[in-house]
Amino acid sequence: MNINLQLQSVTTVAADVLVVNLFEGVTEPAGATGAVNEALGGQISALIESGDLTGKFKETRLLYTFGKLAAKRVLIVGLGEAEEFSANRARSAAAVAAKFAREHGASTLATLVHGAGHGGMEVQQAAQALAEGTLLGLYTVKNLKKHQSVSKLTDLIVVEADESKQAAIATGLEIGRIYAEGTNYARDLINEPANILTPTRLAALATDVAVETGMGITVLGEAEMSELGMNALLSIGQGSVEESKLIVMSYHGNPDSEEILGLVGKGVTFDTGGYSLKPMAGMENMKTDMGGAGAVIGAMQAIGRLKPKANIVAVIGAAENMVSGSAIKPGDVVVAMNGKSIEIVNTDAEGRVVLADALHYAIEKCGVTKVVNAATLTGAISIALGRKLAGMFSNDSEFASEVKDAFHRSGERVWEMPLVEDYKASFSSNVADMKNTGGRDGGSITAALILREFVDNTPWVHLDVAGVARDQDGHGDLNPKGATGFGVRTLVELALGQQ
Repeated sequence: MNINLQLQSVTTVAADVLVVNLFEGVTEPAGATGAVNEALGGQISALIESGDLTGKFKETRLLYTFGKLAAKRVLIVGLGEAEEFSANRARSAAAVAAKFAREHGASTLATLVHGAGHGGMEVQQAAQALAEGTLLGLYTVKNLKKHQSVSKLTDLIVVEADESKQAAIATGLEIGRIYAEGTNYARDLINEPANILTPTRLAALATDVAVETGMGITVLGEAEMSELGMNALLSIGQGSVEESKLIVMSYHGNPDSEEILGLVGKGVTFDTGGYSLKPMAGMENMKTDMGGAGAVIGAMQAIGRLKPKANIVAVIGAAENMVSGSAIKPGDVVVAMNGKSIEIVNTDAEGRVVLADALHYAIEKCGVTKVVNAATLTGAISIALGRKLAGMFSNDSEFASEVKDAFHRSGERVWEMPLVEDYKASFSSNVADMKNTGGRDGGSITAALILREFVDNTPWVHLDVAGVARDQDGHGDLNPKGATGFGVRTLVELALGQQ
């Protein structure tokens, strides 16, 4: 989509649909909405007076201009009460307006920046939220259908009459575009069918991102991983004809600093559950089991474009968890890269086994000084927190606070969970250093405790995004049915915070 900033009055901008806004409780429109109201002979005031327009959050009303404005139609979007307005509400309002325009066949959409005045938001932040909400809300899943509908909506015109705000709006729009495009790229990866998005294909796409943004890229195959003793990661992919890969993307924006933020993603491109086979119902959705890897690659795309003064290394363990004569079996024991042995008692608890080697590689070979991993790790996390919040676990309270601050800035939602030391006994093994699962009770916690075995004393945060990586219904303002790209914006915020 083309996004253009135009310095002019809303009454003179030509567009198929012009979006203005109204806060709840406002009885007389002011500012740009007031100018449109005046040009239309008080139509907006009449709607308010009759009770047909209240300004409630996401309320919409459409007016025809009959030549009184350069725009053909005016869409009024309610912003709710000013005291409750936030960047998340600004994103939702933008998404609602954009989808309305698309559904009504518009090709050009003109809009105000929501919330920069009465809403109390900083101008740049409000413009960023506008771009994010518009592009995230308009995202459509790429498909292989023979006949595909193509949206006519191609242009977003952001209108501002105050020249002093122009620079801040332009900056916010560009940052918002980068955030949204990184998220949408992650969605594309995660939505891709598993027969197309193999570990090799994922590595090739990550390489494309690295080349396009000027960052380093290294891809290890199975022979190279075997030489390093990465038997944990390799064991999960050994049942597949597709070769497992370790993908390393490196961005060095501050060569004077020894601090390196690590981003580690689980990249299981399809998960049958192995011999601990998953139920048939819903197994097709296991193409999204690389949701953590998708989020990391999408974040690295945005980081490469924004170019913060910080050092970021991404490590992705990519494998298919399949059933075959060569697949790993319950009862097998593997020795991870750090020398710890793992008894595989459940082949469907594969993500933590992949991450064991990926985390150790990031710390040992890439020298990361703190690390976040993102993974669709446990179904238990959605039982605990539902499908709106990710679960967060950490071994370092200061770093955990840093990550939570990044979540707050991004608008994505998380809840910190405990690491209960008593639960370690549940994955004790009499033939290995640990089992790969502690059973159903406290499953998300025991999975996190197992991951902690592979980070030593490095500050670490584990994000269990199994409940939020995929939107099962697609009823949200920003998410269609399918992959959400959850985590991209937070990881970018965290990277920018390293400056």
